Amino acid sequence: MLTLTPGAVRLADLEHIWRDGLPARLDPSARDGIEASAARVAQAAGGKAAVYGVNTGFGKLAHVKIAAGDTRTLQRNLILSHCCGVGDETDAAIVRLMMALKLLSLGRGASGVRWELIALIEAMLERGVTPIIPLQGSVGASGDLAPLAHMAAVMIGEGEAVHAGKRLPGAQALAAAGLKPIVLEAKEGLALINGTQFSTAMALAGLFDALRLTANAVLTSCLSTDAAMGSTAPLHPQIHALRGHRGQIEVAEHMRALMEGSQIRDSHREDDIRVQDPYCIRCQPQVAGAALDLLRQAGTTLETEANAVTDNPLVLDGGIVSGGNFHAEPVAFAADMIALAIAEIGAIAQRRIALLVDPNLNHDLPPFLTPEPGLNSGFMIAEVTTAALMSENKHLANPCSTDSTPTSANQEDHVSMAAHAAVRLMRMNENLSRILAVEAMSAAQGIAFRAPLQSSPALLAAIEALRVQVPVLEADRYMAGDIERAAELVRSGALIRAAGLEIAP
Repeated sequence: MLTLTPGAVRLADLEHIWRDGLPARLDPSARDGIEASAARVAQAAGGKAAVYGVNTGFGKLAHVKIAAGDTRTLQRNLILSHCCGVGDETDAAIVRLMMALKLLSLGRGASGVRWELIALIEAMLERGVTPIIPLQGSVGASGDLAPLAHMAAVMIGEGEAVHAGKRLPGAQALAAAGLKPIVLEAKEGLALINGTQFSTAMALAGLFDALRLTANAVLTSCLSTDAAMGSTAPLHPQIHALRGHRGQIEVAEHMRALMEGSQIRDSHREDDIRVQDPYCIRCQPQVAGAALDLLRQAGTTLETEANAVTDNPLVLDGGIVSGGNFHAEPVAFAADMIALAIAEIGAIAQRRIALLVDPNLNHDLPPFLTPEPGLNSGFMIAEVTTAALMSENKHLANPCSTDSTPTSANQEDHVSMAAHAAVRLMRMNENLSRILAVEAMSAAQGIAFRAPLQSSPALLAAIEALRVQVPVLEADRYMAGDIERAAELVRSGALIRAAGLEIAP
């Protein structure tokens, strides 16, 4: 169980919730502020003055005053009417992260919800009640309305959820966990569905995977460099210090450490007729380092957003005030940045694979890395597959944040498309993991052809971990399974752990 302090949660805590399935709760110190704002909303709900979302309709219907006796019906109708999500189901781990993010937002004490609502979200996380949330339906303003409505629907006994491995109607899922639906009071429905928690959770998951895959790309680039008998001279620390970018300096440092002690490298330090390697070998620190810097910048934005209050209206010192914190433009920009980094890491990795299978470029390795080229095709089509994945990621990397469209009768006339920007990151990371899997397989095959010369101890340890799942390719065989098993090693971090590589986020 993680205890979260609103406004002070770090990315590492959020990654634990996502990767490890940890339940989360708010620090009890947040309770006084939460209950104070709820009392102010209750007072406004009983007053005569129109307060948006408390005793009025929503969006274009904000001018319609709602009678005090209809407050609960208003909030319930809001949730049900917004349950319009469609498409595939959101991964359960991301839903749980989204719920934790909603706790953090409500926990700042500016949303006007009761502690009972907080307690129900905490209990759902602890007892494994996970709402079914469709992936499609949000445009990123006024927040992630449809996805968050599907979460809130379970809280009021509607919708669907998974509990103990069973898909159940919302009320049954709560009952199976020993919980009861909540009756929403003034503004509580609006506080639940206004916000960026779906987009932010999706973007965070994309970030966490992209950071791990970047570390894998540093490892596979070293494997490819040794397989192709590339030079380590471009890793000289002074080269990178002269440019000054943190990511570039760190990637070069990690590459030097990974390749330290390679007999293959030592064998061609002198009398090598090649003056320079292609960019995909020589410029890996510059490309992967820039991607790492971009991911870290996106991480800073998403950490801020994770701690933010993003619903509307907000309970402030001067009253209950309408604003626009639900607009997810920061998340959209961050997700677009992550997409660019994923695409570029895959693009340069694919070029290394192409180099390794090409006898004109691979420095005396056999064509397509097979002992009997002609009879066997070796890695010929595996390389083609990576080209397809690379190209798909380049298409997916086109910015989503610039694709606004007006909605809700032009009341919400500029939207962020943050959900689109974040959701695609899952597929892009899957594509990248398979590109890097093929690179690891290809490079390990190339290094085997350099025997009796050996690679470095760190790289040999990574190859040994790979060989547990993927044997050397002696003759053509069904390769799809090999790629998937290698991709799982990449996604799980097994290869970088074997090599002793750890890159700080």
